[in-house]
Amino acid sequence: MKKILNYIGGKLVEPASGQYLDNFDPSRGKVYSLIADSDAQDVEAAFSAASAAFPAWSVTSVEERSRVMQRIADLIAENVEELAKAESIDNGKPLSLARSMDIPRAEANIRFFGTAITHWSSEAHVMEDKAVNYTNRKPIGVVGCISPWNLPLYLFTWKIAPAIAAGNCVVAKPSEITPMTALMLSELCIKAGLPAGVLNIVHGLGTKAGEAMIRHPKIKVISFTGGTQTGKHIASVAAPMFKKLSLELGGKNPNIIFADCDFEKMLTTTVRSSFANQGQICLCGSRILVEKKIYEKFIAAFVEKVKKMNVGDPLDATTKTGAVVSEGHMNKVLSYIKLAEDEGGKILCGGNRVMLAGELKDGYYIQPTVIEGLGPECRTNREEIFGPVVTIQTFETEEEALELANATEYGLASSLWTSDVSRAHRFSAKIESGIVWVNCWLLRDLRTPFGGVKNSGVGREGGWDALRFFTEAQNVCIEL
Repeated sequence: MKKILNYIGGKLVEPASGQYLDNFDPSRGKVYSLIADSDAQDVEAAFSAASAAFPAWSVTSVEERSRVMQRIADLIAENVEELAKAESIDNGKPLSLARSMDIPRAEANIRFFGTAITHWSSEAHVMEDKAVNYTNRKPIGVVGCISPWNLPLYLFTWKIAPAIAAGNCVVAKPSEITPMTALMLSELCIKAGLPAGVLNIVHGLGTKAGEAMIRHPKIKVISFTGGTQTGKHIASVAAPMFKKLSLELGGKNPNIIFADCDFEKMLTTTVRSSFANQGQICLCGSRILVEKKIYEKFIAAFVEKVKKMNVGDPLDATTKTGAVVSEGHMNKVLSYIKLAEDEGGKILCGGNRVMLAGELKDGYYIQPTVIEGLGPECRTNREEIFGPVVTIQTFETEEEALELANATEYGLASSLWTSDVSRAHRFSAKIESGIVWVNCWLLRDLRTPFGGVKNSGVGREGGWDALRFFTEAQNVCIEL
């Protein structure tokens, strides 16, 4: 059975303990590979390799750093099919989604930051005839990156690309639930000629390998994407150690639909924004808020489309909804559907586990589920479910829509559908959300800041924000 090894000091190595964890194919509910069960010893080895590589990498020219990163991006592009298939098997997502979104975005992440670093400029401030101040941006040293299971290579590269572009060396931990493409990235980095130790990948449990990373006294930065409770724990450990923190956490995103929207475009996009990747994207619109005058029309059209979404083998080209990532996660999502019924919600479609035949009979499949009749105080409308489940609420006025949109502890993203430009500006400014998509969803410009407010996180990723996060600013003042 294939072993997923650590990548330390430019080599693929066994975990120090010699122990491995089972890695499941969620579409079949079967173990299909083994994951290095790393601990503090492996993290220390990764740190040592990164620390040894930092002096040379930090002074490597931006042109050379860019060249190596472009070579990694080229190799990702050359291996799209292999990477997409591996991502689909490891995560349970449709192969078509991995091929069209996950792997191309991973390539784009590497290419974007590998190019951006060559265009970075310093700021200067002139004090009339007294002095000139300029700002140096210096790499920090060894940084830690921890990524989630829902968009494995997509979000893994989103973190490590700006870190190494800025001249840092990285100790990274992918999710233990979806580690396969991180292993494949290790192999591509070796082939691309990335200097040994610049990137080190330690596999294993968050409670062991991840905990060792956040507690390591010399890993100076932690960039984490994942659940809010885990983020809270990381902050409690890392903040007293004065580590720099970037925390991209949960979401309970509103999709606000006014009657004057482009109905057909909204409908098509809302199905996608509700159930893409089985609803396992932190940006999915899991709370749909519909103006009352079009509510019945929306319900009829939306439910009709959702019922036609086929749940099946992720490797089948016709599949729109694959498996959720694990048995534990499947049971969590199903428990929220039961909770919604207990809270008085009405299930309009879905609500059950899907039992497929043959090799897929033990897979973790859930019907796309639509629920109405729940108020903003219900747990189903307040807590992150992170699965193929949406709730629908109505509103009559703009003020009521805004109150419903802001009625959670989260504030990551939102979508707004209206043809009224004044309303779009006015409403967007009042939404407690780090991202507002108007008449669209998941339209991303990598130059823009990405992140949430309230319990959805701390800091921003993307563009110059990411490069600034992975550097320290130094002011130099020269008296004239």
